Amino acid sequence: MHEPALRAAAFGGEPLPDPAVLRGARSPVERLLAAIVLGAQGRYAAAATLLGPLRSAKDPLLGSLAASTLAAHRRQLGGHANARALDGEAFARAAGLTTEPDPDGLDAAGARADALLGLAADNLALGRLAAARRLAQRAAGQHAGWRATVRGGWVGAEIELAAGQGAAAVAPAERAFETAVARGARRHAVKSGIVLAVAVRAAGAPDHRKISDDLVGKAMATAEECELLSLLWPAALVAADLRPGHAEEYRFRVAQVLHAVLRSADPCGRRIAEDSPWVPAPGG
Repeated sequence: MHEPALRAAAFGGEPLPDPAVLRGARSPVERLLAAIVLGAQGRYAAAATLLGPLRSAKDPLLGSLAASTLAAHRRQLGGHANARALDGEAFARAAGLTTEPDPDGLDAAGARADALLGLAADNLALGRLAAARRLAQRAAGQHAGWRATVRGGWVGAEIELAAGQGAAAVAPAERAFETAVARGARRHAVKSGIVLAVAVRAAGAPDHRKISDDLVGKAMATAEECELLSLLWPAALVAADLRPGHAEEYRFRVAQVLHAVLRSADPCGRRIAEDSPWVPAPGG
């Protein structure tokens, strides 16, 4: 009954659904979608509660998608090693599957692409650049639809940035941004805007400061409006770098948001964030 509203929240133009829609998730797919939305809001404990039973269920597709989703939440808290194990689990469950296509990639090809792109991001953060490139290329070979295109653009841009190739990062970042906007996927457009802002600045293109500043400003405004706390604090970190005159203000906002996120995280998520060099200390 709530699946259309939950899809609109997870993948479309309504990232902030009525709380009753989240509470009313009943079917396995609805619970998966609700977990995706909760994670985007930084409510990691609530999301993990929904994902646990899905991971252990007999349905390999939902098990794979649930493991990839939990991996993404761990990665958002800086837990790349933990996420890599979950992404490996996700790929193992989806490796031999054949299913009907789903418009948002909740199908076998999408599950494999999610796992492979997750593994690429995990390996990149762990310093394995060549492995990340190979995994991203394998994910592209899945031909898994719009969401894989967007996520592939994020990972592709991050790989080039890690390699010191700012100019090469722009094209995949632009592809992600344009695909998300065309799809009307507001949450994906927010992250794509952040990634594109970083890529444009790293490339040093003409007017790169203004372009990056505009992209981050719009990303922050949407993240605030839609309560996308998982994206708000990274956007504020980028804004602090782009707007040095207001850096203290943005870093204070980062600390505020991270405090709220960690209060809503499960114990594993909190430990991961506290131990991660990628996540600023909430009070610092």
